Amino acid sequence: MSAGREAGARVLLVGESWVTHSTHLKGFDAFQTTEYVEGAGAFLAALRETGHDVAYVRAHEVATAFPASAEALAAVADVVVLSDIGANSFLLTPETFNESRIAPNRLTALAEFVRAGGGLLMVGGYLSFSGIDGRARWGRSPIGSVLPVQVDDVDDRVETPEGLEAEVLLGEHPALAGVPTAWPPLLGYNRVEIGAGSTELVRIGTDPLLAVGRSGAGRVAAFTSDLAPHWAPPDFVAWDGYAPIWDGVVRWLTSGACA
Repeated sequence: MSAGREAGARVLLVGESWVTHSTHLKGFDAFQTTEYVEGAGAFLAALRETGHDVAYVRAHEVATAFPASAEALAAVADVVVLSDIGANSFLLTPETFNESRIAPNRLTALAEFVRAGGGLLMVGGYLSFSGIDGRARWGRSPIGSVLPVQVDDVDDRVETPEGLEAEVLLGEHPALAGVPTAWPPLLGYNRVEIGAGSTELVRIGTDPLLAVGRSGAGRVAAFTSDLAPHWAPPDFVAWDGYAPIWDGVVRWLTSGACA
């Protein structure tokens, strides 16, 4: 962290991991392989290098490891980042789904954490916002009214294999401090609408790419493309604006980070 830079935030990243199960067909024979993958490496490194204390709850850990109350969340994080993880992973915990027992609603707890002064960032992906086939279901969750964007009930993915460049609308905003105005192309995003009282900082096509707002005493942000491939191609991840984006957004989300 550079001299004179304010201390970083405690960030809890949730999601951005998966298991790939493949079937290989080779003539008469077939076999299967299974691989566990984490896509958060560059994002975690960017935040740690800019002075933040980052913890990571992988997708398969959410149902048991994500804090069950606003107080428990506040004890470990100033900012929660949700990336490519659907609402079901928080709602269908083992005690409810397997045993039909009443349990705390972890998304209600997250909404309460934000309204009490915490920060929340949702990053896009196939299981962010509404997601592929509408399966992410964030708009129907307790987080739907907290986000700075409106989430549809339909598959909201926009695939742009030709590459689509972002347009910075408010480069002077504190969340974009030190971020170049020319961005490398992105290969897709989740289509959302700006929420009432929120601010669109960066646009992609005719839709919000980066939006910020407030909910109660807390701050919220939405980045509708990905933090890693495939939507965020290697040129974007290696770009000299990559770390400043996440650093700036997290610092803005942290209480007292800006006016």
